[in-house]
Amino acid sequence: MELLSTPHSIEVNNITCDSFRISWTMENSDLERVTHYFIDLNKKENKNSNKFKHRDVPTKLVAKAVPLPMTVRGHWFLSPRTEYSVAVQTAVKQSDGEYLVSGWSETVEFCTGDYAKEHLAQLQEKAEQIAGRMLRFSVFYRNHHKEYFQHARTHCGNMLQPYLKDNSGSHGSPTSGMLHGVFFSCNTEFNTGQPPQDSPYGRWRFQIPAQRLFNPSTNLYFADFYCMYTAYHYAILVLAPKGSLGDRFCRDRLPLLDIACNKFLTCSVEDGELVFRHAQDLILEVIYTEPVDLSLGTLGEISGHQLMSLSTADAKKDPSCKTCNISVGR
Repeated sequence: MELLSTPHSIEVNNITCDSFRISWTMENSDLERVTHYFIDLNKKENKNSNKFKHRDVPTKLVAKAVPLPMTVRGHWFLSPRTEYSVAVQTAVKQSDGEYLVSGWSETVEFCTGDYAKEHLAQLQEKAEQIAGRMLRFSVFYRNHHKEYFQHARTHCGNMLQPYLKDNSGSHGSPTSGMLHGVFFSCNTEFNTGQPPQDSPYGRWRFQIPAQRLFNPSTNLYFADFYCMYTAYHYAILVLAPKGSLGDRFCRDRLPLLDIACNKFLTCSVEDGELVFRHAQDLILEVIYTEPVDLSLGTLGEISGHQLMSLSTADAKKDPSCKTCNISVGR
């Protein structure tokens, strides 16, 4: 039987977090003969890759020949924000069950995308299932070392400046390495209704009245839901003043929440006053997208321990947790 030509001019496009479309050129004489495609897909590992993530990326995926371009999809091997290399081979299945194969094409590299809104909506639904009841709170707070606040006073005009979010949380989060903001907490202790006295981030705490950051002029977005091989879970929310740069970034990428009615963080008017509530059973990480004036709040030292084990700095999400993972790449 006549040999098959080697596929060439590989093109990869329509890339999402868990799929891509691929096409190539082959000789006209092969078009009617080819019965199967072999696709050799390999993840490019780097020194910072999560050791617990899927490493068994299959190669030589076998597909029946279809008109090109063809879509390759499957959460069992594609992860978001991950670099891959791909090459293709065409084949003719013979009567004895063996394959007559072409040579391998050139190798092309590409990177998968972030979670889309529909994926984040799935994460949001999972987070809602364990959020628990809503507890009242009155302040947002940020814990850090004394030097951090001194630097803000001395070199930043008494402002806490937004900084780039790290890679903690879900690997496919569109905010990681892209969104600037200032992280705040709002969780309270069940028995006191006050912020806890312990912190993983430093013994100094800046507290600001909740209405300074969260009010009817603020949009609230759901950004992520994850855990770090622990029993408790984290949800990341974004507070962005309407029309701000952060708001415009989030509008196209994150699910928008109703500030008065959601399972995570609410601001509602009761008896003519703003009342704030947070979910009891999630640790909320709230990103405020604009600079924050230290003169709008108070700064003081806390009396508790520095619980470094609770730090989420560049924390890797547990890809095996059934509570906080969805059925696309981790």
